[in-house]
Amino acid sequence: MSTNKTHEIVILGAGYTGMLTAARLARRTRRQPVRITLVNPSARFTERLRLHQVAAGQQLKNFHIPDLFAGSGVEFHQAAATAIDTAARAVTLDDGATMTYDTLVYALGSRTDTSLVPGAADHAWTLDDPRLAHRFSVRLDEIASAGGAVTVCGGGLTGIEAATEIAESHPNLTVTLISAGEPGAMMGEKARAYLNRALDRLGIIRKVGVRVTKVLPDAVRLDTGETVDSDLTLWTTGVKVSALAAQAGIATDAKGLIITDPTLRSVSHSEIHALGDAAAVRMAWGQVHGTCQTGVPQAAYTAAAIARILKGKQPKPFRIGYFHQPVSLGRKDAVIQFTKADDTPNRWYLKGRAAVIYKEQVSSTPPIAFKVGQHMPVPVKLSTGGRATRRPA
Repeated sequence: MSTNKTHEIVILGAGYTGMLTAARLARRTRRQPVRITLVNPSARFTERLRLHQVAAGQQLKNFHIPDLFAGSGVEFHQAAATAIDTAARAVTLDDGATMTYDTLVYALGSRTDTSLVPGAADHAWTLDDPRLAHRFSVRLDEIASAGGAVTVCGGGLTGIEAATEIAESHPNLTVTLISAGEPGAMMGEKARAYLNRALDRLGIIRKVGVRVTKVLPDAVRLDTGETVDSDLTLWTTGVKVSALAAQAGIATDAKGLIITDPTLRSVSHSEIHALGDAAAVRMAWGQVHGTCQTGVPQAAYTAAAIARILKGKQPKPFRIGYFHQPVSLGRKDAVIQFTKADDTPNRWYLKGRAAVIYKEQVSSTPPIAFKVGQHMPVPVKLSTGGRATRRPA
C-alpha cells in the first residue's frame, strides 16, 4: 500500500468462504492500515455441511461469529446487503447503513431453488436455514410417531445425506428418495455399490430416472403420472444465487454467478473478489462446482491474493483440483470416493467406520480454522490439480 489511508475491505457473506477469508486476512494484514468488516444477516455461523443432521433432530454447537473473531480486528456487522453501487464503491444494508469499500469480497453463496416446480416453494422444505431445519425436525418427530412418509427430492450428495440421516434416526418412517439420475452417479462402481447397500439397509425407497412435476401438501407427482404419498417433503435439488451482483451491473453469467478472471476477481470490476457458490470459476477441465471443497481453498487463496495486491504484487492464478467426494450415510456409516483433479472417480474409496472418522474431520475443520487462522497459519487441504490445471481455462 502506497499511502497511510485505511484500506477498507468489506466481506459480504459469513459462510465457509467468507469466514475463512476474514480469518486469513486478519492475520495477513495485521501490520497494515486495513479495516476488515464482515457483513452477514445472522450472528450465528451456519454449518451447512451439517444441516441434514439438524433436520433429523440433532443439536449442533452454536458458533457465534463475533466470538470467533474476538481480538482479531475483524469487525462484524449484522445486516443483509440490499444493493451495491460499484461507481461509489458502496454497499447499502437493510438496517439503513451504507458501507464503503476499497476491496469487496463477494461470498453470498446460494440457496435451494424451489421456483422451477409448481408447489415446491409452498409445500417443500429446504436445508438453507438452521431455523427451518429445526422446525422440520419437530414436524418429523410428529410424523414418525404416526409411522408417516417422508420424501427427499434430489439424489445428489445433500439428498443422500438427508435421506440416510432421517431413515437412521427415525426407523418408523417410510423414506423415499427421488432422483432424476442414479444416486451417487459421480462415484466409482465399488463406492456406488456400497452406497446402494447402505440405502437398502436403511430401507430407503428409490425412485430413479424420474422427475417431480408438482409438490402437493401431502404428496409429490412424478412425470410418470405416479403420485407418491408424502407427509413431509424435503427439496434438495437445484440452486440459485442472489441477484445483487447482476443488479449492480457486475458481469455475471446466465445463472447470475460473477464471472471471474484467473485471480478470482470480477472481469468487470477488479476491486471485487468473488468466490464460493456466487462465482463462475473455470479450470482447464471445466467449471468448478459450488461445494465446501471448492470454497475453502478459494477463501485461503483470496486472502493471500488481497494481501499481495496491497503490497503492490500480482497474485498467481488460482488453481484447484478435486481429491474426494465425502458422503455421510447417517451417523454410523459413510463412503468417501477419492477422485482425479477433474472430480471424476479414481480407483480408491473408503467405507464404514474409517470413512465416518474421515467425514467428521472434514465437517469439523472449518470452524476451528476460523479461530486459529487469525493468529497462525493453518494448512488448508488443497490440490492444485497438477498438469490438469496448468493450461489456461
